[in-house]
Amino acid sequence: MTDIHSHAVTQAERPLWPAVYKGWRRKCPSCGNGPVLKGYLKVRHSCPVCHEEFFHHRADDGPAYLTILIVGHLMAPMLHIAFVTWRPEPLVLFTIFAIGTVALSLYLLPRLKGALIGFQWSRFMHGFGNTDGAPSA
Repeated sequence: MTDIHSHAVTQAERPLWPAVYKGWRRKCPSCGNGPVLKGYLKVRHSCPVCHEEFFHHRADDGPAYLTILIVGHLMAPMLHIAFVTWRPEPLVLFTIFAIGTVALSLYLLPRLKGALIGFQWSRFMHGFGNTDGAPSA
């Protein structure tokens, strides 16, 4: 079997959406049982259940950008609708939306980080799937 065929077989073994969903739940994209994060945002070196290595992930600023994108696109229309519909006092409006924005951001950030790691794992990006430990091309 050639390298192209063996890579295609391994690619089929890692479907995208189950891996992203497991990452969203902050679980290992490989086994779905072990936690991928240690604490709030710190990524574990490896899965304590199946020993899949995570140290080579490259989530970087991706989860933060996605969080800002989602929160901004949800809160801006809601702010407009609330202001036009009820005309609350500015301080009340600011307080409610500040708390909502912070709460939604804190909820989404670790989940998006896990989902991005699951995406990278399913697509063999940044060293996921190398058996020799060498960086992927």
